[in-house]
Amino acid sequence: MGNSKELEVIQFPEITHIQLVKYAGASGDFNPIHTVEPFAVQAGLGGVIAHGMLVMGFIGESIPKWFENYAIKKFSGRFKGMTKPGEKIVISGHIIEERAGRLFCIARATNVNGDVKIIAKFEVEKEL
Repeated sequence: MGNSKELEVIQFPEITHIQLVKYAGASGDFNPIHTVEPFAVQAGLGGVIAHGMLVMGFIGESIPKWFENYAIKKFSGRFKGMTKPGEKIVISGHIIEERAGRLFCIARATNVNGDVKIIAKFEVEKEL
């Protein structure tokens, strides 16, 4: 596959403080920078920030929407920016290569202004 193929852009609803509290409970990550506003302000963050893995999960949720009958074989990401409540996350991606029945892809999580939060790489393979 010489040229990369763009994947459909997927937008998630605005991140809320309640969502961060629920995610803390689900993940076991109770670092107060994610849930306690005064603590996050005192830490110099200007307010609470979303868990990086919550945003990474948005990419993970997008992959089977793009590749319905594929198995995820590899999935990794690099965190590039903090996400605050009130931001809407946009997931975009493209296929960069196809080899031996496997698709090699890159995805980006950004806010609606294009500020990059995460860049991920993943591989999918058609299920038999």
